[in-house]
Parts: sequence; structure tokens; C-alpha cells
Amino acid sequence: MTERNTSTDSPEKRAAGIAAARLVSSGMVVGLGTGSTVAYTIKELGRLVREKGLDILGVVTSYQSEMLAIEAGIKLTTLSQHPELDLAIDGADQIDSELHAIKGGGAAHTREKIVSVSAKRFVVVADESKTSTQLDKTVPVEVLPFAKELAVKKIRELGGKPHLRSAVKKDGPVITDNGNFVLDAEFGVIKDPETLALQLSAIPGVVEHGIFCNVDELYIGNKDGSVKIVTRQK
Repeated sequence: MTERNTSTDSPEKRAAGIAAARLVSSGMVVGLGTGSTVAYTIKELGRLVREKGLDILGVVTSYQSEMLAIEAGIKLTTLSQHPELDLAIDGADQIDSELHAIKGGGAAHTREKIVSVSAKRFVVVADESKTSTQLDKTVPVEVLPFAKELAVKKIRELGGKPHLRSAVKKDGPVITDNGNFVLDAEFGVIKDPETLALQLSAIPGVVEHGIFCNVDELYIGNKDGSVKIVTRQK
């Protein structure tokens, strides 16, 4: 299966993804994120299952991660069966120096956030291009179709410039795995991600936004295969 935004092999993403897979041990229930970097984690976990007898269960965040996990031979479960996860591993579109992240480029951020908050430990894997002193990327906001115009109005009142995300290979908007629309909101430099996160969550009809304030550790892959680990300051 072709991963989102992956056209060639990336040594940085591979290094980070594989390093995070080493955090997993037999008996764990693991949240499996979505995107090109965590795809390396899923593939490595599949290799460990096949070759080393690693015995784990995975909870997926999207159709993409589900298909990758099935192809890798990872046994899957659900949050209904295992509401608390030992670990969640996911990528990010951008992450700042205090480990606030923006996710949702693949429109899977609602399930990604649910899975990450259900985990005892949340690890993000990324290459250096995804790191920044402050967040300034577009923030994806999943909204109920019925509430689109209200959400647009409220996001503008917060200083954002929202745009309905259009599909690439179909007419009309992107539809999430949950059957909703995605508004991509530009805020410029986000000086206070936690406050903006609360303000977006308070908008009626917003299902979930792409600001993540719960990252515990960041694994940054380098071209030489080394990995830098950054831990959130408690």
C-alpha cells in the first residue's frame, strides 16, 4: 500500500520510525498512527512479529494504518476491548520546541487524538523538517457538515482563515473516515497553542482539531541513521 506523501525512501523517517518500534515489547497494546513516518514503525513491528515472535495488539487510527498493520501481520483490537493503551506512536505535520504538535494532513486527526490520549505514553516520530520553534502550519479542524458555516464564522473570530479542504481525485470536499468535513485554518504563528486548542474545541460542531498538547516524547530521525530523543519537561 502506498503511504501518504511517500514517493521515495527517507532515511530520516525510517530511522525515527524504527527507533520508536524498539519501545514496544510483548504483551503491549499499541496505538498505531497514520502517515509516512509511522508507516516505518508499523512495518518494523510487523518484522518483529514475524521474525522475533513479538506478541502485541494494535489499535489503528485510520483505514491507511489498518491496511498497513494487516499487511504487516499485526493483530488488531479496538478501544472498546482495550480502552487504555500502553503506548501510542504517530507522526506530525509540525512540532514545536515545547512538543506541541499539529496533525491532520491526512484528515485522521480525530481518531489519532483519541488513540493518543488513551495511551499511557505518546511518542511522535518525525524528521527534522517537521520541527520548529513555534507552530505556524495550517490547523486542520474536523467539523460536522451541518455546522460548517458556523465553524467558519467562529474560526474567523479567533483570527483564523479557514478553507474547506477539497478532495484531489473526486469532486467536492474531503470526507473524513468519520463522515465529516475538514476546514484548514491559517493562524500564522501560534504563540499559545494550548489556549487556541481550547478555543477551537469550544466551537459547536467542531469534532476535533489538529493541535496536540499531549506529546510525551519526540523521536527525530537524521540522515545518518541517528535519532535525537526529546522528552517533554514535566
